[in-house]
Amino acid sequence: MAYLATVSAGRLDKEQKALLKSLNRDLRSLGEHAGYLSHQTNFLLDATLGVINIEQNGIIKIFSVVAVVFLPPTLIASIYGMNFQFMPELDESWGYPLALLVMVVSAILPLLFFRRKGWL
Repeated sequence: MAYLATVSAGRLDKEQKALLKSLNRDLRSLGEHAGYLSHQTNFLLDATLGVINIEQNGIIKIFSVVAVVFLPPTLIASIYGMNFQFMPELDESWGYPLALLVMVVSAILPLLFFRRKGWL
């Protein structure tokens, strides 16, 4: 628009110059408004991505806690599931309940630790 105003300055009458000036102002205003809308859209996108990131962190935290809680009992159960020849506690009447108790305690201890730290 500015180029048009300078090139055709001598050829335009007063009314056309006023119209050209008005069009130039409107175009600047629309450009500024488009920049504002672009900024607002980017802000909303960043806010949405931040909320999604927070939700994903919560989900990953739950998965991590579950993995840590079930790791020790799984380890103990897998050791007892190997059917070794020499496991004296399995021959005793209290051997199986003791193995189950150790599995439960090993699952509860990490939960208590996480609660004490304030992670749950």
